[in-house]
Amino acid sequence: MNNKLERLQKVLAHAGIASRRASEQLIKDGRVTVNGKVVTQMGVKINLQRDKITVDGKLLDQAESMVYIMLNKPTDVLSTTHDDRKRITVLDLVTEVEERVYPVGRLDQHSEGLILLTNDGALAEKLTHPRYHLEKEYEVLLTGKPSLETIKKWRQGEVKIPGEPPLKPAWVQMLKGEHKATWYKVILTEGRKRQIRTVADILGHRVKRLERVRIGPLRLGKLKLGHWRYLTPREVNLLRQTVNKPPKKKFKGHDRR
Repeated sequence: MNNKLERLQKVLAHAGIASRRASEQLIKDGRVTVNGKVVTQMGVKINLQRDKITVDGKLLDQAESMVYIMLNKPTDVLSTTHDDRKRITVLDLVTEVEERVYPVGRLDQHSEGLILLTNDGALAEKLTHPRYHLEKEYEVLLTGKPSLETIKKWRQGEVKIPGEPPLKPAWVQMLKGEHKATWYKVILTEGRKRQIRTVADILGHRVKRLERVRIGPLRLGKLKLGHWRYLTPREVNLLRQTVNKPPKKKFKGHDRR
């Protein structure tokens, strides 16, 4: 018998239940049992060959097929699995899916656009790991029309967020102007909480609308707001290839207006 002990959250992630971080949250929420007892503490080690583990009452060894979903998240929908205040989450929009899926990363409540959901914990962990510098592309509507000097600061990572490490350079390009507002394409290789909104506020141009249109090789395309679809085998392979390559070098800020 294999007597190797592994941390519970690592076992859950490798079994495709969720990413490592999401697995830790499942444990904290009391949704995981080991040998019939609820476990809520981090650091518990188990032997998958010997111990009986359940998640939401379902045995861990009851294999699930891997599922990969692209969702066009509307505003005011939370990119989490549940909410104590009974607000709508991304899982409420994919109720037809029988397998348990979890969002890969986050998209803040007031933003919309592309978010991935899967039960492939190993892939999800790689897609969210900062070492891969996975590009995420946004279309952002800012109030007013920022000056060239303002945009240059954003491109070169010169905006300082109090209490946080320096920002990486960003690709920022103007798309078109509207009445008292301007659309920009913004590409990031890091995913700090509310990063675009925070930077825009510091620069003096509030975000009026924010939509994520691409994650790595995947584009939102013509998927309607609030709708979802399964990824094609080719798209899944593209994601895997992206995180199996050596980490990308950081790009420098885009220099054109």
